Amino acid sequence: MDPTTDCPSYEWLSSTGFRSLTYTLREHHDTTLATWWDEYIGDDVDDDDDAYSWNIDHEATRSSFERFLAEKEDDNEDWSAASTPDTIRTRLNCYATNHCERHGTDDLLSPVDTDSDVDETETVDQCRATFRYMRSDGQGGDGYAEPTIARVHDAIEAWYDWLVDRRVAAFNPTTGAEDWFKWSRSTDDDPVALDTDHVRAMYEAAETTREQMLVIALCAWGLRASEVASLHAEQLVLEDERPRVEFDTRKNGPGSVAIVYGADAACDRVAVAGDGYLFPSERSETGHIHRTTIADWFHELADRAGVPGKIDGQRRKPHMGRRWWYDRYSATLEELLKHVEEIASEQGSASARVVLDSYLSEERRRELRREFMRGRLAEAFETGN
Repeated sequence: MDPTTDCPSYEWLSSTGFRSLTYTLREHHDTTLATWWDEYIGDDVDDDDDAYSWNIDHEATRSSFERFLAEKEDDNEDWSAASTPDTIRTRLNCYATNHCERHGTDDLLSPVDTDSDVDETETVDQCRATFRYMRSDGQGGDGYAEPTIARVHDAIEAWYDWLVDRRVAAFNPTTGAEDWFKWSRSTDDDPVALDTDHVRAMYEAAETTREQMLVIALCAWGLRASEVASLHAEQLVLEDERPRVEFDTRKNGPGSVAIVYGADAACDRVAVAGDGYLFPSERSETGHIHRTTIADWFHELADRAGVPGKIDGQRRKPHMGRRWWYDRYSATLEELLKHVEEIASEQGSASARVVLDSYLSEERRRELRREFMRGRLAEAFETGN
């Protein structure tokens, strides 16, 4: 194969004894084979930057996944915040990838085809073996958290049900799996956050403006890893009475994020990076690094800071910094409501929320939120670093 154009398939890697490569990329570098190959080995394996990077090569299975998602959207499926098309796509990809690593094939259609010669019991056994593989990670590791496996099961089960409804599949091999494994779903609506001690340790361990900016952007500003990777100097409004990060487009539309802490560090980073991207890349067509690089840096710094690889049973990830920010913000709102309770009592109002919303100006509410949020962030960032 030509290494500049021919990215090896997962099936080929598995059959030739290199399955551990895909595991290492996912587990230790938070990236996919295609993304890693495109950045370090090949010459633009996928020219479409907006295309989803599937970890499987079986075209019919990938196309079926995409048709399934498109049909649900066309039928006005009411996607919830925890179950968006992108999220479901990721879970389908996760199952297919682990199925390929466990069984050496990413063809999920042939075994359930109405004309298949494969025994149904064998297909069901392979499905459950895939879930067991995810639980143990197949490499002697701790595996995926049970709530994660349960959500992956929900996605792949829905896809198989769709195939059965369309008479493409003769049966759904996932049926009964949840009753068999009895996965816990206790953290579905309770995402894990870094502890304040974790954030403090990482900030104290930061040795460069790049590392300081990484912790601040993820934890003090609550940005997503992809947003941190693409931060541009033009987005930072630092010489203003309300420092902020401006977004023309974002997951939930245009908006801004208040910079309650970290304006000085941002100025230092801009001084180093110049007027362009805060984290530039000469090798990337976008001009900035990829979110997987942010994940790499995050884990390198977390390891140096002594942050455990698993937190509350879930693998450490950059998103936990964003969750920590949300926890601080929620605590800030609670503290703010307590602050105005006395005013509510004097005004004869039964609710501090009414006073906050109706009697305080937006400017005053913003000032109070920033004041209380600054105190919460100081618990981690006022370290003398």
